[in-house]
Amino acid sequence: MSYFSFLAEHGSTLLLGTVTTIKVLICATILYVIISIIFGLMRVSNNSVIQGAATIYIEFFRGTSLMVQLFWVYYVLPFFGMSLEAFTSGVVAIGMNFGAYGAEIVRGGIIAVPKGQWEGAYALNFSPAKRMRKIIIPQIFPVILPPAANLTVELLKATALVALVTVVDLTFEAKQINSITWLSAQCFGTALIIYYIISRFFLVPFLRWLEVLAARKVGKEKI
Repeated sequence: MSYFSFLAEHGSTLLLGTVTTIKVLICATILYVIISIIFGLMRVSNNSVIQGAATIYIEFFRGTSLMVQLFWVYYVLPFFGMSLEAFTSGVVAIGMNFGAYGAEIVRGGIIAVPKGQWEGAYALNFSPAKRMRKIIIPQIFPVILPPAANLTVELLKATALVALVTVVDLTFEAKQINSITWLSAQCFGTALIIYYIISRFFLVPFLRWLEVLAARKVGKEKI
């Protein structure tokens, strides 16, 4: 079978799997961004209990395997009365895992804000919440977006793991087609190309655009 014949016969199936992969990417990214911001702020809290809770969360999810976390969410939580669908399990596991890494990026961005900005916020007598919202948070985006962009690209690669809990994504479809046709090079080669196209021509340009936008916004505010 030629490669074009392979695409004609199985291309639509792989395309459906690609759509599911993109859905997992978007949902998991939204979740990890929310978790990153919340736990990143908790990490710089003056309250030792809040800071300790954030540290435990971050160290646990960074120190254990994402694959095991995924299996735990999908296969073990039902024993505790919390049954999640395969898609939801994949999104939750990936989002919580990458949220732990993202929280440290946010913490680093907050620490990187110049001391003068903190002093100015104190001088204006801003409350801690207003200080973060008005002064600190807007300035961290140019600092955190490059490492966050790299983390998001890694998240795209990690979406392939959801196939292990029966989510019908691109990797799952490639494995299913391969089990029928035994055309491994065509199946996984096509999947490889699709992942690259999503990353190189869609995800990375969008993230670079966000970096430029954040840098311009902060530059205008400083002027």
